[in-house]
Amino acid sequence: MVKNEGSTDRIIRVIIGLALLSLTVVGPQSPWGLIGLIPLITGLVGFCPLYKLFGLNTCPIRKQ
Repeated sequence: MVKNEGSTDRIIRVIIGLALLSLTVVGPQSPWGLIGLIPLITGLVGFCPLYKLFGLNTCPIRKQ
């Protein structure tokens, strides 16, 4: 699995993921906050399946 996310993209995903996950504990306490697992995991791993599907790559180092 080749990384296709740059560091800025990954940081933003982790922040958004944590913010969405906080909705399960604080605020409206909605289970919809679990959707935050998706950007959190993709941000931590550095690979986004949708980027692969659409041929996008924000990672500056391209590994073959």
